[in-house]
Amino acid sequence: MPDIEQTVFIVDDEEALRESLRWLLESIRLRIETFDSAEAFLSNYAPDRAGCLVLDVRMPGTSGPELMDLLNRIGAPIPIIFLSAHGDVPMTVRAMKGGAFDFLQKPYNNQEFIDRVRQALALDLSNRSQRKRLDDCSSKLATLTVRERQVMDRVVDGQSNKVIARELGISYKTVEAHRGRLMRKMGATSLAQLLQQVLKSA
Repeated sequence: MPDIEQTVFIVDDEEALRESLRWLLESIRLRIETFDSAEAFLSNYAPDRAGCLVLDVRMPGTSGPELMDLLNRIGAPIPIIFLSAHGDVPMTVRAMKGGAFDFLQKPYNNQEFIDRVRQALALDLSNRSQRKRLDDCSSKLATLTVRERQVMDRVVDGQSNKVIARELGISYKTVEAHRGRLMRKMGATSLAQLLQQVLKSA
């Protein structure tokens, strides 16, 4: 997914910190959007927007970990880097257990912060690419007839055409025909490719 536009979303109630982070990340030509609360972020974000989220732990209203929990519930997985004050350790531990990408303590080291943001953006691209492959495979599977799916399940289990024909009560030639059609529909040129697609979609 080489041309996808990514954004670093910064959510923190401290204006000075938001502007400091904006200046730092814009200096390396990253696209930035800043918000002073979880509620403001949610009103402007959609799950199909690629990037990562830099999130304060403690904020008025919805806290950082609560926002992460909400994003997980609505199916909006985005790598989250928490910025934590020293007194936020219990909340940060909870955030990491909830799937946060990382947490950095305030005051942060500029280079370490930049490195972690770049890693989070790379992870987001990788995750989106994987989800697209899964969606593509699911779409292909949906085009198979019931009989083609029965044949495919047995092929994947390692059964020979002869055994499949006997189990399904059809001729060897019919199994061959179904097998050829399902391979074309799945875009697989070998059993190994078919196995790879089915295993990834499992």
